[in-house]
Amino acid sequence: MRIAVHDYAGHPFEFDLSRALAARGHTVRHFWFGGDQGPKGDTERRPEDPAGFSVVPVQISMAYSKDRFLRRVLGDVLYGRAAARMIAAFEPDLVISANTPLEAQGAIQAAARARRAPFVFWLQDYYSVAIRRLLGHRWRGAGKVVAARYERMEASLLRRSEGVVLISDDFRRYLPSSVAGSDRVCTIPNWAPLSALPLRPKDNAWARRHGFAGHFAFLYTGTLALKHNPALLAGLAARMATDRAVKVGVVSSGVGFERLRAAAPSLDNMAFLPPQPMPDFPDVLASADVLVAVLEEDAGEFSVPSKVLSYLCAGRPILLAAPRGNLATRIVEEAGAGLCVAPGDAAGFEAAAVRLREDAALRQRCGAAGRAYAEAHFDIGRIVQRFESFFATIN
Repeated sequence: MRIAVHDYAGHPFEFDLSRALAARGHTVRHFWFGGDQGPKGDTERRPEDPAGFSVVPVQISMAYSKDRFLRRVLGDVLYGRAAARMIAAFEPDLVISANTPLEAQGAIQAAARARRAPFVFWLQDYYSVAIRRLLGHRWRGAGKVVAARYERMEASLLRRSEGVVLISDDFRRYLPSSVAGSDRVCTIPNWAPLSALPLRPKDNAWARRHGFAGHFAFLYTGTLALKHNPALLAGLAARMATDRAVKVGVVSSGVGFERLRAAAPSLDNMAFLPPQPMPDFPDVLASADVLVAVLEEDAGEFSVPSKVLSYLCAGRPILLAAPRGNLATRIVEEAGAGLCVAPGDAAGFEAAAVRLREDAALRQRCGAAGRAYAEAHFDIGRIVQRFESFFATIN
């Protein structure tokens, strides 16, 4: 089967799926947005990749902006047209698309339908719920009108999809009623590419190159967007300022990253770095003594931070500020992989950081437990079989 896998964000585990599908005999072309500045998977074809696997970045003719709404919408429209043309030219038998702004998702779905190829909506985040949270109170009521438009758009796209893959059963409550109870929906939790994230020593070339060797490092990696609270990271650095052995690293991009970097120039125990290449990522994670993730309370309903899954592979304890009911919180607590606090509990977040700083045995237990969870749950062979089985039911 010819399968087009589209992942706007270019995340590592989506590339993992594409390579695994190709290894099972499918012809797979992976499409992603080459202009997105967030963290990426291995975006280049490797010598050992299956013959049926190829990668194509999608580009647009304008600079993309995520912090200016109208310019972002225009960029999404242009991106959708470009991605739809390239996917149609591949002549796929099936299209699966994830992490895609709704204007672009609509164009890609239309291209699949014109080809009579089943379209699978891989639902990583609810865009419409996020837009209502972010814009519903803005522009003297006009934000509610904008949010309602996106709710209708997302519901329509879900209804017209031959298949819907959810990353959490929690997402079912927002599905249109005609979709929620149908056999067109399945839940396949996200994972991290275990084979690409081996355990590495803390004292490694990347750590030495960027000044983390010899320090106790709290490290945040991944996008810092509007659904993340960068103030927690600044507060952590301020709390640890008197401990000269501690360094707080932020390897990131996004609106929150730029705001944090501008607001914290006086905190000399903070280090700011852009997203790193995937081949360096195991050493990036290994440079940490504690890996940090944050997610706002409202975002817990429509998002699951995938960075936590990569953290589990690294064998390092996790410090997580996220809603109690969020899947990432449940995983970390179930695995015993770290300490979790509520997003608004800055004092609790800093207290948990101090506890991890002072208790080496706790760090060791949490790190080992996280890696054990990853090894038990992130077998790509079993995961790709679940996708294939679902594809067979809708094809």
